[in-house]
Amino acid sequence: MKVSTLFRFIYHHYKRVIWLGLGLLVSGLLIWRLTRPADTMQWQFVEAYGIKFPTRYTVHGLDVSRHNSRINWDRVAAMNTGGVRLQFVFIKATEGATLGDPTFAKNWKEAKRVGLQRGAYHFYHPTRDPIKQANNFIKRVSLKPGDLAPVLDFEVTNNVPDDKIIADLQVFLDAIEAEYNIRPIIYTNATLYKRFIKEHFDVYPLWIADYSKSDLNRYDADKLYIWQHNKNGWVRGIRGFVDINTFVMEPDRINELTL
Repeated sequence: MKVSTLFRFIYHHYKRVIWLGLGLLVSGLLIWRLTRPADTMQWQFVEAYGIKFPTRYTVHGLDVSRHNSRINWDRVAAMNTGGVRLQFVFIKATEGATLGDPTFAKNWKEAKRVGLQRGAYHFYHPTRDPIKQANNFIKRVSLKPGDLAPVLDFEVTNNVPDDKIIADLQVFLDAIEAEYNIRPIIYTNATLYKRFIKEHFDVYPLWIADYSKSDLNRYDADKLYIWQHNKNGWVRGIRGFVDINTFVMEPDRINELTL
């Protein structure tokens, strides 16, 4: 069909063309709506914690550091309200190449005493030597059977080039795995996950900080174990806000993260 003939056809039948276009648009939107993954996450507000919990999961926990000040661990362990009780805790042990959390030793001992499954984490600085950072963690953290795997807490880039960050993260992870004979967990946020972790560290268990209240389809379902979905929870025995986490695999699969 010549171009001039096509224009004359559209001119004389423009209403049909418009309706046809609208019909195709509506059909396309309907197909997309029916075939895309549904956002089926359901939430329940639990007043004692001051936040909503995703109802499809049953294993919940928290993470703490010196910023949470002195903790009454008996009250933490006794908290069981709205069908939610805390079953695990990650405790900050170290930061960078030399720093140790001054509350770690007490929190580590107390978490064990009250029956919470415990894990230790290292806050990673890309500007520091990865081997020195690994050694800083190793000399302060002794893990026992039943403890959770060590955690690499990766939250900052400090303007270090991407390729160096990726290479150094691998050095740190290898050193930690060699020491404890278990693959470390990587904690990070959605932005850094997409930029550094995805397609580079997909073999490691993932702990993601994502406060969007949506389904977790953007992450590798085979490796996403823990979801930090709120940083403003209330927990009895702790002053101020607390990070709240949920184990998103089947409950018995938490054993995959333990020594």
